[in-house]
Amino acid sequence: MWDWYEFPSIGRTDLRDLKKAGDEAFKAFSRAYGESLENFFQPLLSFLVWFEKLLINSPWPVVMAVIALLVWAGSRSWQLVLATLASLALIGYLGMWENTMYTLALVSVATLVCIVIGIPFGILMSKSDRMQAIVTPVLDFMQTVPAFVYLIPIILLLGLGKIPGLIAVCVYAIPPIVRLTNLGIRLVDKDVLEAADAFGASPRQKLWTVQMPLALPNIFAGVNQTIMMALAMVVVAALIGVRGLGMEVLKAVNNQYITLGFMNGLAIMAIAIVFDRTSQKFGKRLQKHSEIIHG
Repeated sequence: MWDWYEFPSIGRTDLRDLKKAGDEAFKAFSRAYGESLENFFQPLLSFLVWFEKLLINSPWPVVMAVIALLVWAGSRSWQLVLATLASLALIGYLGMWENTMYTLALVSVATLVCIVIGIPFGILMSKSDRMQAIVTPVLDFMQTVPAFVYLIPIILLLGLGKIPGLIAVCVYAIPPIVRLTNLGIRLVDKDVLEAADAFGASPRQKLWTVQMPLALPNIFAGVNQTIMMALAMVVVAALIGVRGLGMEVLKAVNNQYITLGFMNGLAIMAIAIVFDRTSQKFGKRLQKHSEIIHG
């Protein structure tokens, strides 16, 4: 075991001063750029608030019908559609409808942000080994560092509320879609790429007409994992003021309300299962479609 006396150049006082300097530097940065960052994220906040209001203020039969249509479009399974409708009806009957809509809005917007950011980074990683070497440690950091650690700078910069919660969810949920987009493109058969070269396809044409269609099953597997990880973060997001089912679970933990905790936990589980089964079945359909076209 190493002791401090083995490192005479680094003492406890030096380390304390280093920590203090780091804290002061970050506080100065937050005072200088905090307002600019809030303004930068304002459009995203407005979109999230608009989507929440849309889900909450729309009549519940309309919301259920739209969700059922989306589930059917993705899965082509009547059993899953009926299970989804039954779950939503039970959620409404138990008085958890509004909180479920808040959670749906958060997870949907977070997934959209992760797709918009993650897929381009995955494409860049697939085209450059150097980019992959740079981005991979960052993804490892995002996946392994506890959420509470990166919540600290987010809260200091943006305070409590929806956007800090959304950012925290995205930080945790974005790595799978980046990794699987990169993997899917890299796994495209070299013979197929050589055939595209023989037909005179440009790099952009190869990417969008050959590689991306063949990589779609992997990409949707990444979307599936991103959704699951976003749902896993809803309770953590509740710690910084994000409304939804996670807030009720947190309330149940703080007040030892066992029934309330289980009810809201099961509602989160129901949403996760619907998202998971729908995206899985859609990914399998895409895989079969690509096998028919390119097989």
